[in-house]
Amino acid sequence: MMKLEINSAESMQKLGRAIAQTARPHDVLLLTGDLGAGKTTMTQGIGRALGIRRPIKSPTFTIVREYRDAKMPLFHMDFYRLEHDDLSSIDLNAYLEEPGLVVIEWPQLIMNDLPDSHLQLKIERVDDSWDSTKRVVNFEPQGKRNDTWVKEIIEEFNK
Repeated sequence: MMKLEINSAESMQKLGRAIAQTARPHDVLLLTGDLGAGKTTMTQGIGRALGIRRPIKSPTFTIVREYRDAKMPLFHMDFYRLEHDDLSSIDLNAYLEEPGLVVIEWPQLIMNDLPDSHLQLKIERVDDSWDSTKRVVNFEPQGKRNDTWVKEIIEEFNK
């Protein structure tokens, strides 16, 4: 398993940029980690690198935010508040069929509904101090495309 140490919010956004620069249409990125781990911060880096000009906010209450005004559409989802696995409120498959990048925060609730091919990033805090920005990001690729994608992301991040 590939790991990356992140020491600042800027570094987390840089990882987001590396993800965006190496992403292809139909890629699915799953982000797991505690509240405040950096999932939305990373997604902001992805959005900026895709050329999205408006602010990228956590879609906690809307479930999905669409950003079509980009080099590649970004569909940012957050299932933290999804009730009882109730996916009927959104058409997940329609988003997966679009030629964009799907980023999902809190995917644990819908794992059975996701494609087998995806890249999961598990973000862990390194220490407990409330203001610490140290994180370890664990890359867990599923499928050949995502094995390749991880290598491309790490290479781009290390430039």
